[in-house]
Amino acid sequence: MRYFLEFSYKGTAYNGWQKQNNALGVQQVLEEALAKILRLPIEITGSSRTDTGVHAEQQFAHFDLENRIEDEELLIYKLNGLIPRDIAVRRVIEVPDDINSRFAATHRKYEYRITRQKNPFLTDLAYLLKADLDIERMNEAAALLLQYNDFESFSKIHTQVNNFRCTITEAIWVDSDDMLIFHIRANRFLRGMVRALVGTLLDVGKGKRTVAEFEQVILSKNRKVAGAQAPAEGLFLVEVGYDFI
Repeated sequence: MRYFLEFSYKGTAYNGWQKQNNALGVQQVLEEALAKILRLPIEITGSSRTDTGVHAEQQFAHFDLENRIEDEELLIYKLNGLIPRDIAVRRVIEVPDDINSRFAATHRKYEYRITRQKNPFLTDLAYLLKADLDIERMNEAAALLLQYNDFESFSKIHTQVNNFRCTITEAIWVDSDDMLIFHIRANRFLRGMVRALVGTLLDVGKGKRTVAEFEQVILSKNRKVAGAQAPAEGLFLVEVGYDFI
């Protein structure tokens, strides 16, 4: 039997999603909790990787069992009682055996959140940035992302991928009170892509690059030409889409 977990987490205390030998990832925490409750070794596969300090409001992973879970709500209750407070399991969903949480996802959506004023309730949950930004120019540059599909310029180097092609269907900055939020939706994302995009778009907003120069960064397919990565604490994975959920 194959099951999907739907869950969320605050990523501040974790070295990203993926389990590692020398650091704690969210994947390891969930695997150990499932193994303890089910009394079986469990391996889970996530729909998306997130870096150290990055958060997820909606994340999915799948795992396999020989026998059907009799009480899914009870499993959720036990998991939430065992895992730390900065991770929360929402649903356990039985799916066909050939459905992979990573490859079956139709889209992912991220938000990058910036606060203009120091706010203790947003510590580790938004990037504090007081700079004056030209949001109209940032959105003009962001709109260019929908016209291209090769984003090698915004990918971490030495990453093992077959190609750097992504189909972006939404890329817009929304200004709301003291918050500035970048919304971006695509079928897939490269490692470090959103934070590199945000850092480069902020350069446009600060007047350090023109919109035309931003387009040349895309065309260059060279990570060294793009801007620095924006800090991790502002980034949230907010949605993972599937045709059957």
